[in-house]
Amino acid sequence: MDVCPAQFLLQPPVFYPVVPYITTIFGGLYHGKLVLLQGMVLKDAERFQVDFQCGCSIKPRADIGFHFNPRFHSTPHVVCNTLQHERWMEEQKSAGLPLKVGDLFQLIFLFLDKKVQVSVNGQHFLEYWYRLPLERMDTLGIYGEVSVRCIAFLNSNPLTEERTLYPFCEPLLLNSSDLTLPFSYPLTKGLAPGHMIMLRGLVNQDPEEFSLVLISKSDGDDVKLSVCFREKDLCWSCGPSRRWKERVLLAFFPFHPLRFFEILLLCQAEGFKLAVNGVPMGEFHPPGFSLLQIARLTVLGSVHLYSVRC
Repeated sequence: MDVCPAQFLLQPPVFYPVVPYITTIFGGLYHGKLVLLQGMVLKDAERFQVDFQCGCSIKPRADIGFHFNPRFHSTPHVVCNTLQHERWMEEQKSAGLPLKVGDLFQLIFLFLDKKVQVSVNGQHFLEYWYRLPLERMDTLGIYGEVSVRCIAFLNSNPLTEERTLYPFCEPLLLNSSDLTLPFSYPLTKGLAPGHMIMLRGLVNQDPEEFSLVLISKSDGDDVKLSVCFREKDLCWSCGPSRRWKERVLLAFFPFHPLRFFEILLLCQAEGFKLAVNGVPMGEFHPPGFSLLQIARLTVLGSVHLYSVRC
């Protein structure tokens, strides 16, 4: 089996890190990479900053490809800039920041070929054109008067023309009672073409298997996606006694112990498109299948869920 490219292995999310916080970005930044930041502006805060750095050197100070610096001491605004050879370039100022001290927030940084787009609480806020090569930015630094609840590193959605859920992204929840396994969610209106199902979570330390099951109103017509860690296998099945089975052809096995994962299912009239960690994994067309007959989603097995969207 081929070695999995670094960008297809998702970096585990970080919950409640102590600020200042610095971490390497696995695989670096590239077109389509998203960084999600959930937190709260501290009371009486004057500023905080999120830096996408070129390494973590202190002396000399590492170059900063993208410096995102909300300021609150006057009218809330953001200063963006680039640091090269310990010298700041010309500032880019953006007024109208929809944050104030004490606010909870969600920031999404979407990295494209030549620019980064930033959304605040689900609304596009600014874009910044790179002044240093994107491939040099491999370190995230967070500093200042801010409390961080979660940092997540995601790939864009390969199953839609927009390729991403930007400017909004489902928040990740740690130890939520609503996401404990076995997980079950009613689909009272069934499913329809274009409907997207998304699961994000972490594989357990010693996993055996886990499965996603779409339960039908008709007995025996359930659709199941199974992940087997012993065989490193991903398999669809459906029908009475799982009569119909179809293995997903894998260039690499995308699930690993204690690693973050994302599963996307795009509903079609006759089946599903599947993507794992931003990588398309083909289609499945169950015989005699009807989206409208799907009544419930269940998730079982050796994983911990952080987010589910149906």
